[in-house]
Amino acid sequence: MRDTRPLLLASDFPALYRGRLDTLQVNLGYRCNMSCAHCHVNAGPQRSEQMDAATVDEVLDAIARLRPGALDLTGGAPELNPHFRRLVSGARERGLRVIDRCNLTVLLEPGQESLAEFLASSQVEVTASLPCYLQDNVEQQRGRGAYGDSVRALRRLNELGYGADPALRLNLVYNPVGPVLPPPQEALEADYKRELDARFGIRFNHLYTITNMPISRFGAVLLAQGQYRDYMDLLRDRYSAANLETVMCRGLLSVDWRGHVYDCDFNQMLELPMAAAGRPLHLRDIRAPEQLPGRAIATGEHCYGCTAGQGSSCGGALEG
Repeated sequence: MRDTRPLLLASDFPALYRGRLDTLQVNLGYRCNMSCAHCHVNAGPQRSEQMDAATVDEVLDAIARLRPGALDLTGGAPELNPHFRRLVSGARERGLRVIDRCNLTVLLEPGQESLAEFLASSQVEVTASLPCYLQDNVEQQRGRGAYGDSVRALRRLNELGYGADPALRLNLVYNPVGPVLPPPQEALEADYKRELDARFGIRFNHLYTITNMPISRFGAVLLAQGQYRDYMDLLRDRYSAANLETVMCRGLLSVDWRGHVYDCDFNQMLELPMAAAGRPLHLRDIRAPEQLPGRAIATGEHCYGCTAGQGSSCGGALEG
């Protein structure tokens, strides 16, 4: 697989500095039951990297001293980590809002029969990937059968109260199929709600539109198809300085499966860790939240993906 990393590191992207920490985003490992075409993590069933019990303990310790408002769990499929439920329970006991970045189909995996009930009983906010409300588009990105499984999983979540009970928030995530920017988020959310309700009676809270990053699997596809340069030109041409104030890296701390820290999940995939004196920092090195504000953020060409058009973050568009 061809790698875009060497093409992304040198950049004229404007300097950015961290603000107050509000979200601790933890990647529990790269193992996943799916291998999606747009995945910037290159996750899949054959990946073996998984956060161990000792590092999960360090995450729980860090929650106590750094006092973030939210714990955002990602992967791979974070639910496949054997310590996922213990981490969720520990974070909820400490009063955190917990977000599970779920691919939906994992709810139907053998051994995960009680997962949906666990998420509901723990009042975990589910942010679920559903690239489109149409079957062909979903299966183009995620493989045959993914659409039907996603619909079944969404119905199960709805049965448990997700999308209706204010304590059980269900958000969906849209990624474009190819090298284009997402359409306006508000209008697309209305389309999703109308179509999913009419077709299946499915309800959810919000839709997040997220720009595909030219990293890992998606970046390799761009290179293989000769579309990398055109896509980067598109991101640069649509750059909006207004998005600099609200990019997620200013208030998010990304943690990989080994406990090393990054400014964002994309930097994690590009092996651009936060560092001090030339040494990559570990979560245990961040002793207090006051260490973070004012630190320079490591940037590259991929940062144009978060600032193009309406902007993009793990919480969707940055501009209304």
